[in-house]
Amino acid sequence: MKIAPIHQEIRHYLEERNLEKKFEKQSRLFQQNYFHPSLETELLEPRKMRIWSFRVDRKYRAIFVFLGKDTVEIIDVNNHYK
Repeated sequence: MKIAPIHQEIRHYLEERNLEKKFEKQSRLFQQNYFHPSLETELLEPRKMRIWSFRVDRKYRAIFVFLGKDTVEIIDVNNHYK
């Protein structure tokens, strides 16, 4: 699975929260197997919108959409509990 280039605002968000290394580690895992159990990949509600997420760490999740069969775009990284 390929991840499209990350938008600069998302990069900045990751930097501010010291999440760059965690995000890169989880991204590599995602690219190898996007349903790896530690990612906890899930289809968000409402399901018809086809928006997915995977775990960056216990607090943060990356929100993504499929651009094609083998490419996704990360559209947000956010605090899962806010």
